[in-house]
Amino acid sequence: MKKFAMAALGGTLAGFVATTYVAAPLLAQESNNTTVYEQLDLFGDIFERIRAQYVEEVDEKELIEAAIGGMLQSLDPHSSYLSPDDASKMRVQTRGEFGGLGIEVTQEDGFVKVVSPMDGTPADEAGVEAGDFITHVDGESLLGLGLDEAVELMRGPVGSEIIITIVREGEDEPFDVSIIRDTIKLTAVRGRTEGDSVVLRVTTFNEQTTPNLEAKLEEQVEALGGMDNVNGIVLDLRNNPGGLLTQAISVADSFLESGEIVSTRGRNPEDGERFNATPGDLVGGKPIVVLINGGSASASEIVAGALQDHRRAIVVGTKSFGKGSVQTVMPLRSDGAMRLTTARYYTPSGRSIQALGVSPDIVVAQPRRRPEAEEDEPASSAFGPRSEADLRGRLNNDSLSEDEVRQIEADREKAEKAAELREQDYQLAYAIDILKGLSALGPKD
Repeated sequence: MKKFAMAALGGTLAGFVATTYVAAPLLAQESNNTTVYEQLDLFGDIFERIRAQYVEEVDEKELIEAAIGGMLQSLDPHSSYLSPDDASKMRVQTRGEFGGLGIEVTQEDGFVKVVSPMDGTPADEAGVEAGDFITHVDGESLLGLGLDEAVELMRGPVGSEIIITIVREGEDEPFDVSIIRDTIKLTAVRGRTEGDSVVLRVTTFNEQTTPNLEAKLEEQVEALGGMDNVNGIVLDLRNNPGGLLTQAISVADSFLESGEIVSTRGRNPEDGERFNATPGDLVGGKPIVVLINGGSASASEIVAGALQDHRRAIVVGTKSFGKGSVQTVMPLRSDGAMRLTTARYYTPSGRSIQALGVSPDIVVAQPRRRPEAEEDEPASSAFGPRSEADLRGRLNNDSLSEDEVRQIEADREKAEKAAELREQDYQLAYAIDILKGLSALGPKD
């Protein structure tokens, strides 16, 4: 059967205890001779008791799926059973289009935690942030529910409203957020220029990611007049929850000439794999800054860790999520599937980031926006000149040609735009400043 590996994010196990009064020696003997098959017989007995004696009639198929799901979810937060419907949705999601809110979630201490909102989705536009805890859906508590059950409550028809209750660090009280469900069409990579830098925002790792990356890079380089005019690349992996392992390897390979990208180690040593870069760097050795934060998980961490270990990029931002395991999706009969954690992955230096995350080379936190921020112009500026140029009767600068004056004014305009970017996205502005600094120190023709 066909299977593929995912580096992406993915309950509670309901147990039934039947007690019988048995003589102590017999109980001890039975305990010693218990086998896996006897345990399976026990499961069958319980299943039959539920079918025959539970207070309400049960759906046998749902009961078995719940048992399978509980067994897998007891292993780790990322192993799970996918019903035929869920398996179909997952296959669509890896192709880049699906229905929902646009958030990647996991479970932590019994609560549903947002790993990251996806760019341009209803959840993102509603202001959901990485690290938020969702406690209620439409007033119904999620405490005690398995992750799949909680996610099921958040699903619904496209166009319908859902109200989620959020607990956020730094906020004194929980608050409600209204979101309109929509069809999520992910653009895997977005591109733009900031000054002489190319910014590539990678939102997910699906089948579109590498082709999108190459196309957006080519488009932005052309807009700057060629690679010679580019001072560097910002690879923005913030709030990227991961995706296909193959795409993470492909993206890292796009900027590496050689060397290991990632290795995976399973339960048996012979199952381990190493993935190496192939010759060819899309940007010809130009400096790279990788942006990460607490919403950067799994495949994002593979890319960031590989570029960091090879000293190919400077990693900036805050510590990543710390998911260092690989899930293999295995098709099952009846069109269902099983997502099973089969390996841990390691960066080229042999680091496992499981539960630790990738630590940035330069820690830069993103300040929270303050609507009550002061006006840009200080009040005192209205009462006097701000520079020599404002003084009446000043001397003219006759040492510069008109072209040189125009160049200085253009450079000043660029600096002012950079200052505006700091207000909008401080981490990105910091990354751009690093590339400017590296460019200034580089060799001159």
